[in-house]
Amino acid sequence: MTRVLFVCLGNICRSPTAEAVFRRLVDDAGLAGEFEIDSAGTGGWHAGAPPDARAGSAAGRRGVRLAGAARQVTEEDFARFDVLVAMDGENLAHLRSLAPDEESAAKVRLLRADGGDVPDPYYGGPRGFEDVLDLAEEEGRRLLAELT
Repeated sequence: MTRVLFVCLGNICRSPTAEAVFRRLVDDAGLAGEFEIDSAGTGGWHAGAPPDARAGSAAGRRGVRLAGAARQVTEEDFARFDVLVAMDGENLAHLRSLAPDEESAAKVRLLRADGGDVPDPYYGGPRGFEDVLDLAEEEGRRLLAELT
């Protein structure tokens, strides 16, 4: 079992989108029983909230369903998950600072292989949510190939 946690700031836009897209990719590959997939935020102010409606609408148009409730990353996540996938450099740094030890910090990586950020669509227009889906699909395929 490979355990993957996607992480953004508030866990209502980017990380639940990446989680749902990756889950679909895993399911489509017939590997659902081989992965545990979740998402969280480095901040806790949206804890308990559903995914952003705009993110859900954009994902739904592509046949992807966003589910769950926002939660904040915990120290236990570093023990539970094999890979913690940050959506941007700020969250990458925050996760590494939260890691209880060097081994845990080594589990943290960016979603984008090129080291770029997945832009936060929260304060932008609808195109931002489409861009997040595009990146989640492209980088999710690459991540899945890397982990299998």
